[in-house]
Amino acid sequence: MLSSTPRTSPAKRLLALGAVLTIGALGLTACGGGSSSGSGSAGDNGPIGVSLIVKTTTNPYFVAMEDAAKAQAAKDNVTLTLAAGKKDGDATTQIQAIEDAISRGDKGILITPTDDTVNSAIAKARKAGLLVIALDTAPNPANAVDITFATDNRAAGVAIGKYAAAKLDGQKAVIGLVDLFSNQVASVDYDRDQGFLAGMGIAVNDPNKNGDEAPTGKYTGGKGGDYVIAGSQASNGDQADGRTAMETLLSKNPNINLVYAINEPAAYGAYQALQAAGKEKSAMIVTIDGGCTGVKEVTQGIFAATSQQYPSKMAQLGMDAIVKLAKTGEKPTVSAGLDFFNTGSQLVTDNAVAGLPSISSADGAKVCWGK
Repeated sequence: MLSSTPRTSPAKRLLALGAVLTIGALGLTACGGGSSSGSGSAGDNGPIGVSLIVKTTTNPYFVAMEDAAKAQAAKDNVTLTLAAGKKDGDATTQIQAIEDAISRGDKGILITPTDDTVNSAIAKARKAGLLVIALDTAPNPANAVDITFATDNRAAGVAIGKYAAAKLDGQKAVIGLVDLFSNQVASVDYDRDQGFLAGMGIAVNDPNKNGDEAPTGKYTGGKGGDYVIAGSQASNGDQADGRTAMETLLSKNPNINLVYAINEPAAYGAYQALQAAGKEKSAMIVTIDGGCTGVKEVTQGIFAATSQQYPSKMAQLGMDAIVKLAKTGEKPTVSAGLDFFNTGSQLVTDNAVAGLPSISSADGAKVCWGK
């Protein structure tokens, strides 16, 4: 993440980073060079080929994943290939990267699937014998991959919803929802949004669909009170689009006093729109990520709270699982009662609510992402 000072534009960062980062193709392999396939097998001491395919490298969250994977690859004799979409939602580039991994004979793929359109390519990879592990975003259905290492996104949403309801102290909530997509369906999008609403104590209809809740009613979290959904707008998880989304929401209802945002870049964009409208002090922003810059923005009072997640841990566990499979044939298992492995989350705020577990921004800064 970046600080609360003006951030580098996503377009410039894309030009700088390129649409697809392919470390293997550049010969920057982690330990053991040689073979371009590096597929390995149980008991094989040769390098193991792994592809990490993230949604985009314009978001520092996914950069943290890449950094953790590279560090792990250096330890485990892994030939690591990195790939990224041109932007969040770019399924085409992800599908091509999966095809490339199959052609190289990689042992496994780690992927943050942009949406369900990548499922057929994943199925092809698994049929070819690759272990496919989702990170951060569970596919639909969950068994489209061998396992997912991810935050329990719904639980992370519930935590910030409970926090917001408590801090409203019975005040009417005029809510602006800054979501991920408008024309694509991703579990991370509806899990966080619907989790937030559930945490507020707002009834949801289809828990796997955004936007079908009653536009007005009562929230039952905290002391309870009336609520109005001012609207929901897509941000693509991007700061600039988050600002545009918030500007649109304010045009619909200038009295918004509570903002939910899918992630911290979008949340910061929403803050910029509120600031430009002179409303940054009258609206509470809650979000999910817990990156080092996002935690700093909690310290600065820009965000009231964020749910901190651990992308580096996801990447490390995914790399370990593929290496273990290659060496021993052992496959990873999910957390008890879930269809994925929960890498955990913690609420970060400097204004704690009694009965709601949280850590301070100072403590959050000690464990943000790659630390």
